[in-house]
Amino acid sequence: MNNKLVLVLNCGSSSLKFAVINAENGDEIISGLAECFNLPDARLKWKISGRKESSSLPANSAHAAAISYIVEKIIKKEAGLAEQFIAVGHRIVHGGEKFTQSVLVDDSVIEGIEECASLAPLHNHAHVLGIKAAQAAFPTLPQVTVFDTAFHQTMPAKAFMYALPYTMYKELHVRRYGMHGTSHLFVTNEAAKALNKPLDQINIISAHLGNGASVAAIKNGKCVDTSMGMTPLAGLVMGTRCGDIDPSIIEYLVTRKGYSIGGVMDILQKQSGLLGISGISSDFRVILDGYAEGNERATLAMEMFSYRLAKYIASYAVPLGRIDAIVFTGGIGENSHLIRTKVLELLTIFGYQVDQVKNEAARLGKQGVITVEGSPIAMVIPTNEEWVIAQDAAKIVAAL
Repeated sequence: MNNKLVLVLNCGSSSLKFAVINAENGDEIISGLAECFNLPDARLKWKISGRKESSSLPANSAHAAAISYIVEKIIKKEAGLAEQFIAVGHRIVHGGEKFTQSVLVDDSVIEGIEECASLAPLHNHAHVLGIKAAQAAFPTLPQVTVFDTAFHQTMPAKAFMYALPYTMYKELHVRRYGMHGTSHLFVTNEAAKALNKPLDQINIISAHLGNGASVAAIKNGKCVDTSMGMTPLAGLVMGTRCGDIDPSIIEYLVTRKGYSIGGVMDILQKQSGLLGISGISSDFRVILDGYAEGNERATLAMEMFSYRLAKYIASYAVPLGRIDAIVFTGGIGENSHLIRTKVLELLTIFGYQVDQVKNEAARLGKQGVITVEGSPIAMVIPTNEEWVIAQDAAKIVAAL
């Protein structure tokens, strides 16, 4: 019997990712996605023992119904599987300054997550729904929350503060928080192993690149700066998010062009980024196809993505002083050798030289250095956020 299994839940506003993970070795027993919540075509797909399966959910299903289906129709059908669970681990997007590490769920934790919901309204409310549904499904199992923002809580004030009236920080908690902490933490640990350096001596720049994207500067194993801000809207060009812009653009659109605040925020969150620039898709694979076909706007989107990323990476030489490696991760970071090439070519002032054979080989879950011998190191490390969540849940349970 395996007594290190953790059910990992990642609840979004209209979807739910789930996995059953061996916290000891990272083996994934089950993984899946429930999506289209509150719509007639709510559905679920999952992978178990190499098999891919799918099912419709009752019309307009949401978190509770999805978790109930996962437990009753998938997990409990595997003989003895549920009995091996030691905890349920929940990914929480925003913990504000309340949560600097993973914690065991109680009423005060749920209240704290709800208090932080104004900082991530699409996510935190959904996380609470997921926690409550999991508590109903597994009333005797410990529930553990793991926060995206926690890894970044080691940033110094000079990095996380905005140049706004200080009272806005003290009274309203307006500051940089950062996201993708579990991913940046995972690749930091893996980079230390790969480079044979103690964790407390590793300096890397971690680039988590997907539909959401962020960069983190990690000095002596701890985050000292990151590109996302108070919310996930800031920083890099993303799938549908604009990243950094002049804040006066919002005032211009509202007071001079008649947009509502809600309308502008919808544009910045859902209609911008790669989608807004290219006009064809937020999916980077489609952008790359357009680039290969000579589509001018797809080319512009790809070049803007690469340029903004390279600028952020270059700027993080300031807090780090010494860079042991640039690490690419996430769906785009792990799979697009073209983006890695373009970014490193923009960083030739630092001496980076791409080994194209190694670069093209580092994909589909393969880890490896992608620069030539003698060049500063850039590498690909596939992320595993679910394993981080499972490991944290296991550590907290072991301490009970």
